[in-house]
Amino acid sequence: MTHPIRWLQDEIADRMLQKLDIVKLDVRDALIVPDFPGKHLAVFAKRYPNAKIHSLTEDGISGFDMWCSKASSHWRSMFRSNTEPIANYLSKGKFNLPDNSVDLVFSDLLLQDLPDPRLFLQECWRVLREGGLITFSYLGPDTGKELRAVDSGGLRLKNLLSPWDMHDMGDALLGERFSDPVMDMEFINLDYQSDALLLIDAGALKLLQTTTSAVSKQGLLPKKMTLELVYGHAWALGKGLAKARDNIAYIDVNQIGHKTRSDSA
Repeated sequence: MTHPIRWLQDEIADRMLQKLDIVKLDVRDALIVPDFPGKHLAVFAKRYPNAKIHSLTEDGISGFDMWCSKASSHWRSMFRSNTEPIANYLSKGKFNLPDNSVDLVFSDLLLQDLPDPRLFLQECWRVLREGGLITFSYLGPDTGKELRAVDSGGLRLKNLLSPWDMHDMGDALLGERFSDPVMDMEFINLDYQSDALLLIDAGALKLLQTTTSAVSKQGLLPKKMTLELVYGHAWALGKGLAKARDNIAYIDVNQIGHKTRSDSA
């Protein structure tokens, strides 16, 4: 995501939070990745007033900007939050958080930009506490399908880094030991009055290989663009179990309790 499409991130974050209305979860620590100045911060502060918010901020957003945004949303956020650039995670493939340290991971429109979302799921599993929740949204493979049907001079498109549909993601969640995954999908249709606005949004969504200035103005571009939005959440349960192999779950010996008989049989 880049700044021109920030409104979409804000809208999808709001829809994700609405889906969490029915979820009962005691949140002491939450991880928002990626984070950005938006109205979701006020909702987080109100819903989880005592939670510490860990943020991985997008490129171009300073820690000071995020601090100011959280402070304007709720004054306690000034003292119960920390931020770092998302570039740190992308370069290392690890969150700067210890194992079993957060209760909620909230990821808004990130996974489509990762070469292998499975690695992200593994890292979320590592930092989530027993009984914690991961909730996410991302762009599905039908995003921008109208552009792919156009044969227009100079318009070169590229696939999303991760063209996973919701079934692929559901399978990946189960493969990474998450429990009770719930997947959902919807289409959002955007209408445009000019080619220039369409190309700006397509570029912000990282659908273009060429710059917008390289596209010839032949009036052949569509007047709408479809976004496929995939939503999901799953629970981190049974973290004492080792990863299953060949449909067999292996139990850590340290998780086995020992009971002795009081009588001498």
